[in-house]
Amino acid sequence: MGARDVPQLSADAIVIGGGFAGLSAATALAEHGRRVLVLEARPTLGGRATAFTDPATGERVDNGQHVLLGCYRDTFTFLRRIGAADHVHVHDRLAVDFIDRGGRASRLACPSLPPPLNLLGGLMTWPALGWSDRLAALRMRAALRESRGPGGSAPHESSVGRGVAPRQETVREWLTRHHQTPRLIEMLWEPIAVASLNQPIDVAAAVPFARVLAEMLGGDSRDASLALPIKPLDEMYAMPARTFIEMHGGEVLTNSPARILVGGPTGSAPQASVTDFESSGADPLGPRVVVRDEVFHAGVVICAVPWFALSEVFPGHPSPIGDTLDAADATDASPIVTVNLWFDRIVTEHAVVGLPGRTMQWVFDKRRVFGEQASHLSLVSSGADAVVSRTNEELIALAVSEVNEALPSARSATVKRAVVVREKRATFSVAPGQPPRPVTRTALPGLLLAGDWIDTGLPATIESAARSGHMAAAAAIEMSK
Repeated sequence: MGARDVPQLSADAIVIGGGFAGLSAATALAEHGRRVLVLEARPTLGGRATAFTDPATGERVDNGQHVLLGCYRDTFTFLRRIGAADHVHVHDRLAVDFIDRGGRASRLACPSLPPPLNLLGGLMTWPALGWSDRLAALRMRAALRESRGPGGSAPHESSVGRGVAPRQETVREWLTRHHQTPRLIEMLWEPIAVASLNQPIDVAAAVPFARVLAEMLGGDSRDASLALPIKPLDEMYAMPARTFIEMHGGEVLTNSPARILVGGPTGSAPQASVTDFESSGADPLGPRVVVRDEVFHAGVVICAVPWFALSEVFPGHPSPIGDTLDAADATDASPIVTVNLWFDRIVTEHAVVGLPGRTMQWVFDKRRVFGEQASHLSLVSSGADAVVSRTNEELIALAVSEVNEALPSARSATVKRAVVVREKRATFSVAPGQPPRPVTRTALPGLLLAGDWIDTGLPATIESAARSGHMAAAAAIEMSK
């Protein structure tokens, strides 16, 4: 069966992709009275930030631990819009427990002072540091002011390089240039950089790290505080977003892999669809969305798929966005490995603990999410190129070993179950020399782009995805005026 004879006017806007970017765009449009159709290729919403059901425990397990920060303004705007703001617990200030490689536990607790004094104040009293480390932290004050950009605003990626850091400089090189000590780098700057950039500091560029610091050390002391989801990711935002869209007259279709047909045969969609589309005599200009045997049409199409899937949406590599597709295809990926360990007892009283200098850099106890009486630890290795190819057994053994080294109470506990989650293309690379990231608007009439890869100035974070969705929604509303 071929495509329908006439493209269907399905909505005011079509959004391809049901992750943070697509859902933030779709809900923003719905809030402004636009009828939205969301098309998601997978059976469930959430993209790279979702959950699955563990067959042994019946729990909804995140496909990777995701942490928000207080400075995630677009993310919290999105969550408030869909009535899900209370699905995240936001700390009133930055306070994090760490256990160094020697097994010494300490807490970085920042006072409620204007940034960056809040962070500097916390570092002055952090027992993990010596006086030479604290003096080095004071030297970073100029760099932190520099990272804020003109007028105290967070600079855009396209302008950050004019003084914050040369574009070819790595995070470690930047920190070394600012006279940071090895101890301070290992205990503070490296954990922040690896968690936010998802690459080792010897690989990741300094420019996006400077942007992260600029966002964290913004105008409020809560900007640097941690915000932890208290529900599985799909329940946290994907399901409420779907409900919001449907309540506002929109539609969400899963199991709906979409392709964008550009101007008749040059789009080279499946042949039956192309033939039917040509015979309809429809306007060949502008994007048409093909889902199996149907062709949909809307005034605006927002493509919010990950960079690595972008070319799949545009069969035939149409020339109007050929440069963008080439850049997407040439962009490297960086993996994340998460090891979930279920214990027979509580092994830590902390919801999150930093493990600097280790392969598993952070450990989260998920028992608070599920109301369990025993610890369910989620250990995260970001920038995990060195370990992503190891077997499940090897990764589990590594995680158990590092937990036992850091948490003495875990040594006498029994691991009842272990599950490994690999996201080989969790984020795009921010290493120097990567292709440029595209802007929201494209050369193709009616087509907008969203996703964490879009040039928001941020690395591949949830905030970048939500911000890109709002940017696309704002552009779509402007186009429809």
